[in-house]
Amino acid sequence: MIALTESEIRASFVNCSQGEAKRLRVPLGLADTAWDTLDFLGWRDPGAPAAAYVVTQWRGTLTGLVMRLSTDRRATGRQNMCALCHTVHSTTDVALMVAPRPGAAGRAGNTVGTYLCTDLACSLYARHLKRPDRVQPVETLTTEKRIERVQANLDTFVRRVVEAS
Repeated sequence: MIALTESEIRASFVNCSQGEAKRLRVPLGLADTAWDTLDFLGWRDPGAPAAAYVVTQWRGTLTGLVMRLSTDRRATGRQNMCALCHTVHSTTDVALMVAPRPGAAGRAGNTVGTYLCTDLACSLYARHLKRPDRVQPVETLTTEKRIERVQANLDTFVRRVVEAS
């Protein structure tokens, strides 16, 4: 991932108004971010627990998505898997995140959802730079292949949100 500025991040959002993009909280410490370990910039807003954001290079364009977390996350002891990085977590560490489609479709309530790590640290899990609390299934993929999987799955999610069905 390339290093991003606050203004680049705000300008990248495709599924919210410019006013909403100006008001959202960007992550602190952008200058200290280890950009070379990220496939996308993902963060949660501590002041709005249901808000989540992803910014990525998608098909040559910086693309940001505003998402909402599902409020129905019961701690049942079950396990769930992130759709991007395939990391297994407890049900409280994976959540359904829903992104409205851009434009009129999103204003009409059309959304696309997927299950993601609630900390949005998929890039770090794929590189084994962060370890989840749960024991993971044995996987034979190399680190490069895990990174490619995150990138391909993210590309699919962004495409499903941005492109008309």
